Amino acid sequence: MSNDHAQQTVYRLAKQDSYKSIQPHTEPIPTPTKHEVLIKIKALSLNYRDYAIANGTYPFPVKPDVVPLSDCSGEIIDVGSAVNTVQKGDKVVVSFDPTNQYGPQRDWKHGHGGPVDGFLREYAVVPATAVVKIPDESTLGWPQLASLVCTGVTTWNALFGPVAVKPGQVVLVQGTGGVSMTALILLKAFGCTVIVTSSSDDKLQFVKEKYGADHVINYRTTPAWGNAAVKLTPGGQGVDAVIDNGGAGTIEQSLEAIKMGGLVAIIGFLAKPDEMPDVAALTLAKGAIVFVASPSAPSNTSRNL
Repeated sequence: MSNDHAQQTVYRLAKQDSYKSIQPHTEPIPTPTKHEVLIKIKALSLNYRDYAIANGTYPFPVKPDVVPLSDCSGEIIDVGSAVNTVQKGDKVVVSFDPTNQYGPQRDWKHGHGGPVDGFLREYAVVPATAVVKIPDESTLGWPQLASLVCTGVTTWNALFGPVAVKPGQVVLVQGTGGVSMTALILLKAFGCTVIVTSSSDDKLQFVKEKYGADHVINYRTTPAWGNAAVKLTPGGQGVDAVIDNGGAGTIEQSLEAIKMGGLVAIIGFLAKPDEMPDVAALTLAKGAIVFVASPSAPSNTSRNL
């Protein structure tokens, strides 16, 4: 396929002050080199990271005039001469970080939509090693597939990464965003008891009815939600694991909620504390494991989901 004269619409972030600074441009459709593939983008999904990049609050590198959004699904429409792992017509998702094929996240210098151009465009060329082929038997639609890239992979790494959760355990998930709801779905399928926190009673009622949350806590009306969560666990021992989306603003209550030797998976940085807690002391007091769950190595998630 020759794309020498073909054009596409590409959206770039002119300035990191607002999503309103995302502007359209007409640019050539790229041609894949020997080890690359050309993807026609079918769907995108949004993450809080995309919003933070647009408004300038993302704490890691962002290139000037970046093409936003890290998560996409699409169809391969051209392949380089040396590519033999995928072919034209394959459904694929693209890794968040094309340089991180396995293991822990190595750095934050190569993530799509930040230091590297993302997918708010019609076509994109990426290394063949950066795509994951969707199984032919998958019934997921394009938007669902796009949602697996950061949300699905991060959730999988949080639940089944360094220390895997076990059936029958109690897990607390913060909020009702993408990571938390993906975690809720996986945890219920895995046979776990799930506690969900939110500041909205309507959302809490919804997740109980729609997704089967076992317990819910409104953290706005119950600021000491960590202690409230402990009271919901067998013998008042505490939860086995917490999916922590808030970061500095929620880590104290997360460590309050877990049992001795429990696990806290740090996902995001949504909440800001009035005063930074002594995380080291709190962690030592519970003999806890605290780690960062990253969106690396999507092939494991694709296979398992």
